[in-house]
Amino acid sequence: MTRRTLFDKVWEGHLVRPETADTPAILYVDLHLVHEVTSPQAFSMLRERGLGVRRPGRTVATMDHSTPTTPRGADGRIPVVDPQAAAQIGALEKNCAEFGIRLFALGSDGQGIVHVIGPELGLTQPGMTIVCGDSHTSTHGAFGALAFGIGTTEVGHVLATQCLLQGRPKTLAITVEGRLPRGVTAKDLILAIIAKIGVGGGTGHVIEYRGPAVGALSMEERMTVCNMSIEAGARAGMMAPDEATFEYLAGRPHAPRGAAWDEALRAWRGLATDEGAAFDREVSLDASSLEPMITYGTNPGMAIPVRGSVPEGDPGATLGKALDYMGLRPGQRLLGHPIDVVFIGSCTNSRISDLRLAAGLLKGRKVAQGVRVLVVPGSQQVKRQAEGEGLDRVFRDAGAEWREAGCSMCIAMNGDQLQPGQYAVSTSNRNFEGRQGPGGRTFLASPLTAAATAVAGRIADVREMLR
Repeated sequence: MTRRTLFDKVWEGHLVRPETADTPAILYVDLHLVHEVTSPQAFSMLRERGLGVRRPGRTVATMDHSTPTTPRGADGRIPVVDPQAAAQIGALEKNCAEFGIRLFALGSDGQGIVHVIGPELGLTQPGMTIVCGDSHTSTHGAFGALAFGIGTTEVGHVLATQCLLQGRPKTLAITVEGRLPRGVTAKDLILAIIAKIGVGGGTGHVIEYRGPAVGALSMEERMTVCNMSIEAGARAGMMAPDEATFEYLAGRPHAPRGAAWDEALRAWRGLATDEGAAFDREVSLDASSLEPMITYGTNPGMAIPVRGSVPEGDPGATLGKALDYMGLRPGQRLLGHPIDVVFIGSCTNSRISDLRLAAGLLKGRKVAQGVRVLVVPGSQQVKRQAEGEGLDRVFRDAGAEWREAGCSMCIAMNGDQLQPGQYAVSTSNRNFEGRQGPGGRTFLASPLTAAATAVAGRIADVREMLR
């Protein structure tokens, strides 16, 4: 019998028509997640061609990218003052009503970042194929799903056919041995992986993360790792479902129940890569040797341990340009570098466990004078849970802003952004030029490092503050 990887099993289980020398494969899509930014043109295409949505029940929409995260007004509504954002939000409401798609509208109980609400609602399940018009759809691979971002044209294609044309990617196994040391998080792990293999290291591949350090991660930590697979150039990132996966999903609104749950478990347990199955490439890493990580340049692969220095020697054109933009120099240490803004949020690090980490560090401490801190929960559910645990009070007492759910400062299109020249430590996933605002300069880091930096007013090693 042929030994197959997790990817092989999911891919082959969704083939409508295999790839040929002349044509890509046709892949069936189990779940299509939609948001307000990449969908308007796709819906317009449906209207122009007189098409409906093929499987409305397998399509779910939310508002997250352009939505403001400012506090609600006296009427209980979240004010939308930007005309473009208002137009995108209005278009999604209209399109979902017209085509019969379930929508979690701004401020509603289920609304939030698309890659946060999918798992928390139990929509994301092992063995699924999942697509969304967003790069970080790979987040859902933490559940053993094959999940990847698609373009606006492809969004329209999936709406109309519930299928997608795809070339079969190669496979890359990343095995992580050991255990993460104290003060080192899943965010540090994925930054270390990207620094090791480079931003093109996963190009053309689906990554399977495996090994004891991966198995020890919680589901929310696994989502953080898979979320940033695209930053290594990978098509997707996956992890085999296990008991932690099943425990997380049990009882969630859209998870199977009763006999259907038992049947699903039997199928899910068979998804793990077969012993001896071959990957196209393999990479290994020792988690126990890792330290808190931070980026220094303008892509996530430009990352070093927080006590390290910017690489020396001839920086070359790409690195030289990045250092010029960041206002840094070869050999410079980042520890102690002054910071203007700290952002804790995004589809990478806005879940309840992320907020607990940050609040645990901030409790009884104050944000440094002159530093602005935004804490943005990933969903309304996360927001309610955090408030139920008193985390919002911890953040406010420390001097941070507690916001509504949304993508916020991860992407400067919703009112939350840096001013030119400002430095931010951010728990998001991209540090590209202008990503958080024109001229804004971003250091990517974990929630723990971000919280420690907020207190110090400069880039800090969280290990010095852990109680």
